[in-house]
Amino acid sequence: MPGEIALSSDPAPAAPSAQPADFALVIRHEFARPELLTEALTHPSALVPERGRGRRAKPARRGYDRLEFLGDRVLGLVVADLLWRRFDGEAEGLLTRRHTHLVRRETLAQVAASLGLGRHLVLSRAEAAAGAAANPAILADACEAVIAAIYLDGGFDAAAAFIRRLWEPLIAAMDGPPRDPKTALQEWAQARGLGLPNYQLVATSGPDHAPLFTVAASVAGGDAATATASAKRTAEAGAAAALLSWLEGASRQDQQNRGSDG
Repeated sequence: MPGEIALSSDPAPAAPSAQPADFALVIRHEFARPELLTEALTHPSALVPERGRGRRAKPARRGYDRLEFLGDRVLGLVVADLLWRRFDGEAEGLLTRRHTHLVRRETLAQVAASLGLGRHLVLSRAEAAAGAAANPAILADACEAVIAAIYLDGGFDAAAAFIRRLWEPLIAAMDGPPRDPKTALQEWAQARGLGLPNYQLVATSGPDHAPLFTVAASVAGGDAATATASAKRTAEAGAAAALLSWLEGASRQDQQNRGSDG
């Protein structure tokens, strides 16, 4: 019977103690406009003035939201170009599966963690105390903002070089086009005339700034598998993967039993 899994690959907490200038050395880009990097590392929470010892702190001028928007597009284009050149002749659908995997939140958070980005984030005291520097969603957003900052400061070639350095090893490590668990489960069910899988949110937990969602996946009213993650979509994918693994294992066992009976 399928069980419950928790997707717990989140990076370890990091104290936001380092300065943006230090991070410029980590990412190997010398900024002509260092304020771009400061903006890329500034969480929106830091824009709200905080009271301390009778004085109001001066807020930053802008957070990373706008840079995140731009960095997402730059990353998408560079990764698409890398895949198009590396996998010559591969079908569009397979390239899309690779691309989706490489630009998703989890991959961005992984890259950000490898750079120690969380230690350089500018956060409000409340968010820092709550562990926002280790939140995968925040790390992913800030990583995209850093890409945009490099692009605006040094041009497309500088941004592309940064992305190639960090994403080419991820591309090289791919055994094949990633198999989307939800699509795979749907294909398995439809091939057997069982209709579409059902996904149900069964629980939420955790603090407001870092909620956890537990989702149950089932097919044709059968036993459900559950998964817990920081995003509903990720939890759905985890539940689908767990259920499909159990269903395929049960099917193989049934075939073996029939073979031994014969």
